[in-house]
Amino acid sequence: MTVIGFPVSHEQLAPDAALDALRAAESAGFAAALCSDHANPWSRAQGHSGAAWPWLGAALATTGLRIGVVTSPGGRYHPAVLAQQAATLGQMFPARFWMAPGTGEYLNESITGEPWPRPEIRGRRLVESVDVIRRLFAGECVTHDGLVTVVDAEVWDRPSEPVPLLAPVVGVSSAERAAQWADGLLTLNQPVEVLRDLLAAYRESGGRGPACLQVHLSWAETEGHAEAIALDQWRNNVVSPPVTWDLATVDHFEALGPRTTADQVRESVRVSADLSRHRDWILEYAELGFDEIYLHHVGQDQSAFVETFGNRVLPDLRDEEVTR
Repeated sequence: MTVIGFPVSHEQLAPDAALDALRAAESAGFAAALCSDHANPWSRAQGHSGAAWPWLGAALATTGLRIGVVTSPGGRYHPAVLAQQAATLGQMFPARFWMAPGTGEYLNESITGEPWPRPEIRGRRLVESVDVIRRLFAGECVTHDGLVTVVDAEVWDRPSEPVPLLAPVVGVSSAERAAQWADGLLTLNQPVEVLRDLLAAYRESGGRGPACLQVHLSWAETEGHAEAIALDQWRNNVVSPPVTWDLATVDHFEALGPRTTADQVRESVRVSADLSRHRDWILEYAELGFDEIYLHHVGQDQSAFVETFGNRVLPDLRDEEVTR
């Protein structure tokens, strides 16, 4: 049975509006949530970037949802700091919190003024950071010298079961590498054949745990409005990695926007006014083997999406056995 979840984009919603949207999504029947963890938005049209970690405390305290966060250790967050934050939420809200540590984007990590490492160095730093976090979750006093430095770190308050660490991946090779350390997989909507290969690579390399998919979509009452929403909010996000990983400022992302066409946006965002098309897309992803599917309407006004999908899409998905 596939869980249908609600992603919160802190780059698009102020923290109070994000919490209101999450509560409405829970009431509408969404069964789980995840959120981003940015220092900057991708565009001025998005215009927000609240701090994820205090928001997560409020979200977990005021809903009954299981919630994850996509974050990055080793840059602006020291892995020991992340381990303490995650363990505290895990201890307060047992079995309801997970995090997906990745290599990050320069857009967020650049605020510390530290040099931006090459991709292979970022990958090695992530593996070191995950090892440090797991050792801290296990109650060790950790000292580590490498791409990250840790001295006599210990996390004193921990959940009875360690917080799951999912791997955010976008390609086959990263899925294969993540299988060596991850408790699950998180990726984005891509062509079906790419997702099929990515899932197979993760499982065949020994990857365990849930396979999760975040789907960027745009829905409105008319096709033209749905397309306009996607262009306004997501035109800077359609360039594929690794380009986006290495852009340092909102201005750099803004420079991508004027050259982006509606057809290009539709390659990254499922755009349609037809609810049956959205149902079919979701079912297709579920049939690939994803255990959790998070539906991210890329507009800033989430109310119509939450109400409409809660009333007219989620019940049909439950009838098709895509449910909690």
